[in-house]
Amino acid sequence: MKTYVYIDGFNLFYGALKKSPYKWLDISKLCAYLLQGHQIETIKYFTAPMKIRDGEDHDKSNRQQIYLRALRTLPNVEIVEGFFLTHKVTMKRADGRGFVDVIKTEEKGTDVKLAAHLLHDGHRDEYEMAAVISNDADLAEPIRMVVEDLKRPVVVISPFKKNTLALAKVASSRRKIRKGVLSISQFPDELADEIGTFKKPEAWS
Repeated sequence: MKTYVYIDGFNLFYGALKKSPYKWLDISKLCAYLLQGHQIETIKYFTAPMKIRDGEDHDKSNRQQIYLRALRTLPNVEIVEGFFLTHKVTMKRADGRGFVDVIKTEEKGTDVKLAAHLLHDGHRDEYEMAAVISNDADLAEPIRMVVEDLKRPVVVISPFKKNTLALAKVASSRRKIRKGVLSISQFPDELADEIGTFKKPEAWS
């Protein structure tokens, strides 16, 4: 079956990769293992450039850029970027004594863009089946529309231990990402592109 895969990059990271040694993940290999027997045409990876605040680990942004560079070596991967929005909010103090202003950084646009691409590609008959790697309940409605209105199956693959109930209700089928699959879906430590060679971030070794 001609298949398009839609990956919520931050959901994948925080659900399956953050506390693991498998951050140098080749998502093309991952999808091939998770969707054996399917013809994977395109993998769309949705993310946003990290916005680092004072006092935070500035290498996080560098590691992200190296990883995106690695993803760009994969011919069937398309990276779609959202953005981070920083704003001041007033929140209650942890001790309950009054309120304090804090700077809040939120990722914006990833889930909306993923939903838009999923529906747009479906209406254009780009795929016979879609797979969504995310556990974000906000994606339930666009997935339902693809399944019920466009009559195309959507596999939901959760990076977390449990599937969100809202997604479980609308998905054609559900799967989980297990550590064993992550371990055999890694990039080589050194890669090359048109610019030159580059290596896996030391912090991920």
